[in-house]
Amino acid sequence: MTQRSSANTEKEAANASPSQRPSAAAPSLASEVIAGTSGVSVEQYVAQLSDPKDATAQQAARVLEELSATKPELLAPHIETLIGLLGSARPRVVQAAAHCLPILARVTPAKVAKHLKTMQAAFPHAAELAKDGLVRTFVALCVASVTYQKRLIESFELALRTADSKQLPAWVEHILPALKGEPYAQARAVAEQRVHDAALARPVAQVVADLLGIKLRPAPSK
Repeated sequence: MTQRSSANTEKEAANASPSQRPSAAAPSLASEVIAGTSGVSVEQYVAQLSDPKDATAQQAARVLEELSATKPELLAPHIETLIGLLGSARPRVVQAAAHCLPILARVTPAKVAKHLKTMQAAFPHAAELAKDGLVRTFVALCVASVTYQKRLIESFELALRTADSKQLPAWVEHILPALKGEPYAQARAVAEQRVHDAALARPVAQVVADLLGIKLRPAPSK
């Protein structure tokens, strides 16, 4: 009886549509897309991120993340859509967009940079997960070309000024190495200001101070 049940389950999994197959199938689904044997196109997977069914959207998110790791150029025509999905109410969809965009910024920086103003305008009001994706996308652009540094320094300063205790160390570690010259000096100055902000938790300030290679002022005696 158990053997029959197992056989039936395997048969059902094999016959399931891509959106119904378990998450473990995401790498194989992505491989099918790359090989040209998939019944679902990249465009359809991107559209499924907005599907009313959470399971369909989540599976599409997994497949697109797999594609971004192996064949990211396939996602290049959908950069604008991915940017818009950073504002999705579904955290899993936001996570997928935030994962794919920095990779695309490294692979096709000019295509991502076409939407720079839109991304910069969205940053102040974005959710935490989306902000992190935007920061990493901005960093990837600067790594790809120094020409983006001056265009992005205001966004980096805003990010460092407004980062919470969880975000600040990671953003300092990501942002500063991507910058040179005046943009670097400006971003570093903001990070140093945060280190000396009494409102910043001392353990976090210590981590940031270590990243900057500066000494943290002694804690005030009680």
